[in-house]
Amino acid sequence: MPGFEIFGAEERKEVMDVLETGVLFRYGFDGVRKGRWKAKTFEIELAERMGVAYGHLCASGTAALSIALAACGVGAGDEVVVPPFTFVATVEAVIYAGAVPVFSEIDDTLCLDPKSLESVITDRTRAVIPVHMCGAQARIGEIKAVCDRHGLILIEDACQAFGATLDGKALGTFGRMGCFSFDAVKTVTCGEGGAIVTDDQALYLKADAFADHGHDHQGSDRGAEGHEILGTNHRICELNAAVGLAQLRKLDKILEIQRTHKNTIKTALKQCPSITFRHIPDDAGDSATFLSFMLPDESTAREKTAKLAASGVDGCFYWYGNNWHYLRQWDHLKQLSSAARLPLELLENRPDYRKIHLPKSDALMARTLSMQIKLSWSEQAVERRIRSMIDILKD
Repeated sequence: MPGFEIFGAEERKEVMDVLETGVLFRYGFDGVRKGRWKAKTFEIELAERMGVAYGHLCASGTAALSIALAACGVGAGDEVVVPPFTFVATVEAVIYAGAVPVFSEIDDTLCLDPKSLESVITDRTRAVIPVHMCGAQARIGEIKAVCDRHGLILIEDACQAFGATLDGKALGTFGRMGCFSFDAVKTVTCGEGGAIVTDDQALYLKADAFADHGHDHQGSDRGAEGHEILGTNHRICELNAAVGLAQLRKLDKILEIQRTHKNTIKTALKQCPSITFRHIPDDAGDSATFLSFMLPDESTAREKTAKLAASGVDGCFYWYGNNWHYLRQWDHLKQLSSAARLPLELLENRPDYRKIHLPKSDALMARTLSMQIKLSWSEQAVERRIRSMIDILKD
């Protein structure tokens, strides 16, 4: 990852298809677009690839989460369980839906811990959003079992795990809806883009309408379409969809490269006794965007991170000190700082995010490094990286 590392003639061809018609809007203009529907085509191929009935392309992964929450009827005052290790957009989508994020511990998958999940469910819990972080699987079967037992809505955030599977089933297809991101640094990129997938026709129709101001897309033109619900603008444009369509068709190649590089590096690092690897429920289905491993303690992790960076081993993330991917440093959330007053602020029993205590997650994240796997590495670059990493991590 990311997909932009292998931009080529395929992306240029799809973009030029759009520019030749002059139709950048994803809906309408049938007479002049020459039968070229990049967003619609992407959605058809995405659904086929995911093994689901419906896909809807939208403006971003954040938009996908907002659409899924709205389509599932999650909103004012509902509690939604989320992990503390995720991109902050997961939490933002819940808050701006009017719902209340409730944090639960992660386990050695670096994703929601099914056992800890049980302990945070209340009579106000409406949904659970597990996040398949860094390209690999949460214990999604166990999480789904908890949701089913408590009658909760399961929405998967697979924004970082496009192309990953568990026992042959695509991540994002275990819950009622799955969400993906195709932003500038994702495995498949539209520049900016996202998608939801589902097998539920009613949810799909709500999602499709909500993402476009409530248009039901059933009329002969925009003015004739019905509006059964209120919505907003989460649309993608044809240029972004065109880039993503070409990228989607390269997914098998992308996964093959990532998995080869990751397996080569991971196999070599097994000679370093001080590190352990993240648990992956299904190695064969790992999208291999990151290699995540744990050091013995926080001080060692911080020391090795600095040494790896100094030696030229770039792309090694120490999430515990990261401002965007771990709860610990989300001061804007803890203070509920926003440009507008949040619905959450009106609740008398709202959580005090300054007092959240997740010792199991802290203990894991304080020791964890994740190295991004690049598509552009040559065999020689991989070997140089291995030599540098072993030299630093062997003690």
